[in-house]
Amino acid sequence: MLEAGLMKKVGILFHPKIPVAEALAHDLAKSLAQFEASVWLHSAWDEAGAKEKVPGTDLILSIGGDGTMLRAARVAAPLSIPILGINLGHLGFMIELTAEEFRDKMPQLLARGGWVDERAMLEARLSSQEGSFHALNDVVVARGARARVIRVQVAVDGEPLTVYKSDGLIVATATGSTGYSLAAGGPILYPGGKELLLTPISAHLSLAIPLVFPPEAVLTLEVHTDEQALLSIDGQIEVQLNDGDLVEVKRSPYVTRLLRTQPPISFYRTLTERLSRK
Repeated sequence: MLEAGLMKKVGILFHPKIPVAEALAHDLAKSLAQFEASVWLHSAWDEAGAKEKVPGTDLILSIGGDGTMLRAARVAAPLSIPILGINLGHLGFMIELTAEEFRDKMPQLLARGGWVDERAMLEARLSSQEGSFHALNDVVVARGARARVIRVQVAVDGEPLTVYKSDGLIVATATGSTGYSLAAGGPILYPGGKELLLTPISAHLSLAIPLVFPPEAVLTLEVHTDEQALLSIDGQIEVQLNDGDLVEVKRSPYVTRLLRTQPPISFYRTLTERLSRK
């Protein structure tokens, strides 16, 4: 439960290429000001700039779709700031409210808070770079523009597993299991789970089934290719990989905290409803 009376500073991250998103952000900022909340606004696509604004923030509103939520998660997670999504996208797996629903719930939200749905994240380290990346959905090692398979040697906790010959590999969280991994034939995990899901993309003469690893597992992906290969973080950050690069993936010390205002309902009922949308 997020305690009442704590939401004095609210940040709004919006999708910059949806004109209605920025207009809605300014409109909601005016409404929040009426409740004596301090408000800042920023493009969700400028994560570095947004991170400069987040210290002291009690709540972040994400205006857009699931992609905007992924960016908001990377901004908010290091400081454990809860995020409330306002949906302007199509599926909205992680998003709970429309703009009108948020307006209706705003007084109650600021006064009483809500409950927090915590989601596990991934941490990826690339051997050729300093620092690390954090992802809410997935970390992907994949081929570049040319249609040539790459070889990825995978080890689990230092023990060799197998060499994949494929278009790539997806390491997904439970949250990300309904994204790219699902499209590649992976299973759907319960969103509160902390397991790591490894799903090959178009495997050729190699292990083709998805594998689920315990939360403490550390996966090492060693890339072998004469062609271009890429490391993708949540499908939004891309880094070129070279032959011999190592990518270490494990559960992140950060979690994404999604603020909920509605009672918990069946995840599987919601899943089937959203996947059946045209």
